[in-house]
Amino acid sequence: MDSSDDEKDGVYGNHMPKELNHNLSSNGMKFVDEVLNGQSERCLENFRMDKKVFYKLCDILQSKGLLRHTNRIKIEEQLAIFMFIVGHNLRTRAVQELFRYSGETISRHFNNVLNAIMAISLDFFQPPGPDVPPEISLDPRLYPYFKDCVGAVDGIHIPVMVGVDEQGPFRNKSGLLSQNVLAACSFDLKFHYVLAGWEGSASDLRVLNSALTRRNKLQVPEGKYYLVDNKYANMPGFIAPYQAVSYHTNQTTTGYHPQDAKELFNQRHSLLRNATDRIFGALKERFPILLSAPPYPLQTQVKLVVAACALHNYIRREKPDDWLFRMYEQDTLLPMAESLLPLEGEQPIVHVDTRALEFGFQTEQLELASHFRDSIATEMWDDYISGLAS
Repeated sequence: MDSSDDEKDGVYGNHMPKELNHNLSSNGMKFVDEVLNGQSERCLENFRMDKKVFYKLCDILQSKGLLRHTNRIKIEEQLAIFMFIVGHNLRTRAVQELFRYSGETISRHFNNVLNAIMAISLDFFQPPGPDVPPEISLDPRLYPYFKDCVGAVDGIHIPVMVGVDEQGPFRNKSGLLSQNVLAACSFDLKFHYVLAGWEGSASDLRVLNSALTRRNKLQVPEGKYYLVDNKYANMPGFIAPYQAVSYHTNQTTTGYHPQDAKELFNQRHSLLRNATDRIFGALKERFPILLSAPPYPLQTQVKLVVAACALHNYIRREKPDDWLFRMYEQDTLLPMAESLLPLEGEQPIVHVDTRALEFGFQTEQLELASHFRDSIATEMWDDYISGLAS
């Protein structure tokens, strides 16, 4: 397959930074100094994080002995090379021209930084806390019904590049090559857990099953649960929407009126679960290398996904109000106008999703999970009717 002109130049997509159009520096360190000594917006544009956040990450990696200054390249420049590549979806040739190093030097430091971030990645993934998330407790549409919900789980397909002999399992339902990545996230846009590397042909349920049974597994606190969409089963620890019932966030805008308990439940479930759409949007916006398959070994491509999620969490912790996070904040939840229709809510019928049986749950456990969802829907509907009638 022939390469496009952009590919030959080492630039993919529409993420070419201004620095590549203006040869402002004679060497890499001078360029990095110019960025770090300039306006904060310039650091955000080039290295995808605030200057203080950038310097602090350098200190962390150095203090843990994961990166060190070399005779030619300081740690700040090593991290800058890595962030410049993942933050602008660039290839080695384009970065060579800016930093004035050989392709071998660029590749070596890229991999050194990637491995250093992977070494501390677990420090940036925190499990859910015991408190009710404020996104729930402060919204009367969601509280107290979802008070035991700690986040949302979903999958995303990230483009992947593999050899011809390996392509079969990685070809997803759309016919594209991808890895199926599972993520559990909080409602304030932090990743609790990420599992990358599954072939694109693997079902979302299979990937979730792997996340729940592997050594480094997804932990669901006792008495708590995650929201999932209808690709998954309703089962202990995971609440899915009702099947064959309307479920789309575009139905939660002004003028949409639920007609029974199941529709109301699905409506509010979708409002809360859209955290996964927002966190994936923020992740890809900051790290556009995830938008196309980079020409690295498969193991490196898998590491890149985990490292990007870890860096996302680190930046979210250190600078939660940076420009990119503000684009994906909770204010995307529009107010709903809910009015009473002349329809009575039907009593939910218990439905057990047999797809969950492969997880080793007993039928009784699945029935309890179904009853639990029904109890939430019924309480929500009763309060909704009572509030509109008053």
